[in-house]
Amino acid sequence: MKHLILACTLLLVVACANLKKTQIVEVSCGQCQFGLTSQEGCDLAVRIEDNAYFVDGADIDDFGDAHDKESGFCEVIRKGEVEGEVVNNRFKVSALKMLD
Repeated sequence: MKHLILACTLLLVVACANLKKTQIVEVSCGQCQFGLTSQEGCDLAVRIEDNAYFVDGADIDDFGDAHDKESGFCEVIRKGEVEGEVVNNRFKVSALKMLD
């Protein structure tokens, strides 16, 4: 019985530790492209299943000039592969790789 309880506990810990998942999302400026208004200025955001969230853990200028006409987040919506989770209506990113 002790072994069964131990095995169940370990499975629960492993399952809970893997809450962050990798997914393909839209990445852009929350204000300029996604219409978010809860903060001022240009800030990085992701859109997941039609819901946009500001990003914590990455900056809008981490991938170049945000106002570049061809690739800037204030000008275009780009695709990215992210790992993280939504916490308190913000996306806590632990990895972000641009796909375009």
